Amino acid sequence: MEDMKLLKEAMGDLEEDKVLEILNKVMADGGSQAQEAMQACQEGMNIVGDRFADQEYFVSDLIFSGELMNSAMDILRPALIKATGEGLGKMILCTVEGDLHDIGKNIVRAMLEASGFEVIDLGIDVKPADIVKTAREQGIKIIGLSGVLTLAIDSMKATVEAFKDAGMRDQVHIVIGGAPVTADVCKLVGADGWAINPADTIKLCREWAQEG
Repeated sequence: MEDMKLLKEAMGDLEEDKVLEILNKVMADGGSQAQEAMQACQEGMNIVGDRFADQEYFVSDLIFSGELMNSAMDILRPALIKATGEGLGKMILCTVEGDLHDIGKNIVRAMLEASGFEVIDLGIDVKPADIVKTAREQGIKIIGLSGVLTLAIDSMKATVEAFKDAGMRDQVHIVIGGAPVTADVCKLVGADGWAINPADTIKLCREWAQEG
């Protein structure tokens, strides 16, 4: 059994070799600890975020941590999909119009994919009309909107309104996430839910997917 505290600390310290070594050991028996490992990696990412806030880490460290998290999820994905079951379906993920940040979005995408979702990542600075068009054309029912800047709140609200204008609002579930997002912001935007970390995003999207 691998020590998840060591994995969390290694992720927080951005020790790539140690993180990958532990994860490969986790997968040696087929990944019985894969869920715990994913949680430890997320907790390690929280350490990275705290150190960035305290100016111990820089933007380059954040970018590297996102790449490391992607590598971690690639290793764990087979076991996580086996545990959660495939067939959770497609969902859209993007950073909303006017916001160019994608580090957090990319981490969430990696974890959603590892959990069994097929994520249609539309990228950054995505217009509401493009999100609605993709959802309509591909029959997607779950929409994840990300934003770091305060102005993203207006873009999230505009996206929800675009679904209303298209007559599709009752056909989709919309979750929002990012630095400015709170319960009050969720209510203001008119979204169906909000998440402060990838684990909460996965939990909410999985519940929606299983509703059918």
